[in-house]
Amino acid sequence: MKASKIAYKPVGLALGMAGGMAARALFKRTWKMLGHDDDAPDATDEERSWREVLLAASLQGAILAGTKAAVDRGGAAAVRRLTGVWPG
Repeated sequence: MKASKIAYKPVGLALGMAGGMAARALFKRTWKMLGHDDDAPDATDEERSWREVLLAASLQGAILAGTKAAVDRGGAAAVRRLTGVWPG
């Protein structure tokens, strides 16, 4: 394994945690903006419809994936600017 990849591991973990928190906050804000309750439904929430549960899960997955990609890409680009080496 390349040294740059090993050195990037802790940075990637920290960015992943920060990205997860940002994605969670963005999803909550988006869900509320769409006119739903403060909390998204769980899959086992009997009071909620299939449509609402699947919409919430799909939206949450899309936001998480997009945020993760942006954070990972931004972190790798920052490492390249600092070190001249792409950490992949």
